[in-house]
Amino acid sequence: QVQLVESGGGLVQAGGSLRLSCAASGTIFRFNAMGWYRQAPGKQREMVVTITQGGSTNYADSVKGRFTISRGNAENTVYLQMNSLEPEDTGVYYCFQRLVTTDYWGKGTLVTVSS
Repeated sequence: QVQLVESGGGLVQAGGSLRLSCAASGTIFRFNAMGWYRQAPGKQREMVVTITQGGSTNYADSVKGRFTISRGNAENTVYLQMNSLEPEDTGVYYCFQRLVTTDYWGKGTLVTVSS
């Protein structure tokens, strides 16, 4: 059973930084992609950033230049460094992992950016 656990969310003032972590367990295949989505109150879930096994990244335009995804030393760990946070970045951040054609999701971690 694949499980993803996120951590690192919290309350931060606008302009501040947070670092989210995601660790996946139970994975027996090399992942195709991992990354982060977020869901703001009253809005649909949206892609923040993805990274492939080969290291290619895809960022949402709204976070380019402010957020950086990286992989940990462990195979199934990713981090999201978020700088220059804005109130519009507020939401629940979900980590996902794609194995072959199936996506697995964490339960999310709340990020709140105050103005």
